[in-house]
Amino acid sequence: MSAGTGMKPPPATEAHLAPGALVPAASPAAAHGPEHVSEPTAYDAILLAGFGGPEGQDDVIPFLRNVTAGRGIPDERLEEVATHYRHFGGVSPINEHNRQLKAALETELAARGIDLPVYWGNRNWDPYVPDALHEAHAAGHRRLLAIATSAYSSYSSCRQYREDIADALEATGLAGELEVDKVRQFFDHPGFVTPFCDAVAGGLATLREQGATNVEVLFATHSIPTADAERSGPAHLELGEGGAYAAQHKAVAQVVMDAVGAQDVPWQLVYQSRSGPPTQPWLEPDVNDAIAALPASGRDGVVIVPLGFLSDHMEVLWDLDNEAMETAGEHGLHAVRVATPGVHPAFVTGLVDLVLERIRATPAADRPARTGLGPWYDVCRPGCCENVRRGFGPAVSGLQP
Repeated sequence: MSAGTGMKPPPATEAHLAPGALVPAASPAAAHGPEHVSEPTAYDAILLAGFGGPEGQDDVIPFLRNVTAGRGIPDERLEEVATHYRHFGGVSPINEHNRQLKAALETELAARGIDLPVYWGNRNWDPYVPDALHEAHAAGHRRLLAIATSAYSSYSSCRQYREDIADALEATGLAGELEVDKVRQFFDHPGFVTPFCDAVAGGLATLREQGATNVEVLFATHSIPTADAERSGPAHLELGEGGAYAAQHKAVAQVVMDAVGAQDVPWQLVYQSRSGPPTQPWLEPDVNDAIAALPASGRDGVVIVPLGFLSDHMEVLWDLDNEAMETAGEHGLHAVRVATPGVHPAFVTGLVDLVLERIRATPAADRPARTGLGPWYDVCRPGCCENVRRGFGPAVSGLQP
């Protein structure tokens, strides 16, 4: 067995299956691949799986190499994205946000008498997932429950986390020694939705105070390749254009608008931060294009809601606070960008509730979900969230492939 690697691990060549198991690295309750587990499970620790971000100017390009590994993107092109980070001293706020979330989870767990340590590991920067797994193993823990810092279904927001955990298990030599399950996607859990309800209600009130009388709400999330979006979620659901990724966002947005009593306020789902070549179709409309079109519809105000994000990381600070707000100003619109969940008490409480779901094997009918799409699966279904370019890599917490 090797120690934590101190770097992003290479792709795994296989995913360890226990005798008779259908799900790699799974606890006995999840090993046969149920949609929702029905057997209580005693976990030893929690793995908080983050995206990661640079914490200094020298980190920026190595970090972006990790994010784009396997795509053959030259450093000159990476430097174009690096300017966003360099604008903030080369420091992404995402690691600090995860430190705050880790501390908030630990406080909530302790307050509720749940004795589970929280280990934090990132996919793309220090501390890496392999280091977190090694630390947990060295402390004597053998069964972990992962919380990914992403709420929705797609390759980049779910399956890639599951693949990276499989990569880490192989890189550390801990495949076969550690069991790692993952909580369900929580896009429509009340703990995730409530902070956005609070934020949108506040944003609408702010624009009214500023004198806006014809407001539109733009729910923003990260754009992804259209081909990947079509394959997000299990194929058998047939959720239409944009797959589960778009359907989940739209369902949550409607819940938020209904919850704040804004049924008569127009809204739309928009996308940001596309990074693919112009020849590759990605989800649209872009947030800036949508903002630019608002005055023609008689709008004088816009509420920008970062619905796809857990915290105010770089793509919120740059793409929304900088570019989108600048676009709104150029078109004479009153504008406000509302908060992400961050460490909102309802969000932190909700994450611990998700942990308890798995510990107690809460029946699906008793699990809270604010949309008709949920509660989502404990164990991802076969063929879920394929990356068209890469295919299916070994992954935990899901039926193969």
